[in-house]
Amino acid sequence: MRSERGGPMTPLSIVVWFNRAFQAIGLSGCSSHSGRRTFITRAARLVHKAGGSLRDVQLLAGHRSIQTTQRYIDGDSDAQRRLVSLI
Repeated sequence: MRSERGGPMTPLSIVVWFNRAFQAIGLSGCSSHSGRRTFITRAARLVHKAGGSLRDVQLLAGHRSIQTTQRYIDGDSDAQRRLVSLI
């Protein structure tokens, strides 16, 4: 990403940009990282439909370790109940 001045954005400037954007549209409780967490969680839940695995999600996230990717994935108690009912 390029900054308004044409140079590369720093990680901190990206965080500030997201905070300002979320405030401007009235969203609270969001962060520069919340979209990343949402993407990784949704990708992990849908990867099987694409014929992939959690390793593919890990690679998309740019994580060196699958354990890092796992920390991003939110659980779903409704899905857990449905899964147990299938067993």
